[in-house]
Amino acid sequence: MGHCYTARSLSSSSIQRVFDTRQRPLRNLRISVTDRCNLRCGYCMPEDEYIWLPRSEALSFEELTRLVGAFTLLGVHKLRLTGGEPLLRRELSRLVRSLSENERLEDIAMTTNGVLLEEHAGELLDAGLKRVTVSLDSLKRERFMRLTRRDSLDAVLRGLESLAELGFEKTKIDAVVMRGINDDELVPLLEHGKRVGAEVRFIEYMDVGGATNWSMERVVSRREIIDQLTDHYGELESTGERNSAPADRYRLPDGTLFGVISSTTEPFCSACDRARLTADGMLYLCLYAKQGKDLRAPLRAGASEEELAALISEGWALREDRGAELRLKEEQRSALLGKEELRADPRLEMHTRGG
Repeated sequence: MGHCYTARSLSSSSIQRVFDTRQRPLRNLRISVTDRCNLRCGYCMPEDEYIWLPRSEALSFEELTRLVGAFTLLGVHKLRLTGGEPLLRRELSRLVRSLSENERLEDIAMTTNGVLLEEHAGELLDAGLKRVTVSLDSLKRERFMRLTRRDSLDAVLRGLESLAELGFEKTKIDAVVMRGINDDELVPLLEHGKRVGAEVRFIEYMDVGGATNWSMERVVSRREIIDQLTDHYGELESTGERNSAPADRYRLPDGTLFGVISSTTEPFCSACDRARLTADGMLYLCLYAKQGKDLRAPLRAGASEEELAALISEGWALREDRGAELRLKEEQRSALLGKEELRADPRLEMHTRGG
């Protein structure tokens, strides 16, 4: 094994927490298990063609399990499987079952577009998946088709309903709110969340990854979202929670909880404790980061769990990222990346590194 993989190692007997330059701990890991997706949402994948990661470079479930083991040595206790669309990765329940054997993991969740959810939800629950978040930006069939370029709304709604029937708890619906596109559906989405037992989170349109059509004019801010819902429901109550979760949570007069993720207009970089891993083993420390750290090479060269943890720790300790805050300061703000940049490095795509 090369010397660069053995600079130091960590003991496997205890968790050794690591903090970055801004004293943010590493606690959450998001794994994009595939860069493929079966929808083509305009705010994420607006182009007709994409350059995909070679399947031969994708980490096996066994390799992913080893890497997660290294992350949990550093205090990571929450894990989210993403994509692309994670359910396009065959036998995903086998990975969930393997990960659930790690006693240092307190929570294993998944974000999905829901198209294949009805088919796979039961086996994922049996394997140890704790929570599911479903991305759903419209309840209107024609609008859903325009947004995603697929006629899959019925499948998504059935998938959502299956979660409650199976006994999943703390289900969430994520809706990206875009001016003039779906900002008239805040109330219908909240009401649908009530019916299926899911907490709705409204997300400001973000200028990351493949959002080449992004503009500030299309962003509906948290303040506007709250004002619109207050006009309909009456006074809302902030829960006042202060933690690393991305959503600010509110309570309707009837007790219904919902959240707003204001990454664009009111970033929460100071509390960000998340790292992101691509399907081919590239580690990113910020959703806006243009450079990552290759963990596949040392993994396949035979680095131990402790040596991998040391490499991750060294990278996190140097972390200064606060991408959303820096973007907010830009006077002339447009899409973060152009089409040519994305073609040159497909790992910059949102569907490659996971939201």
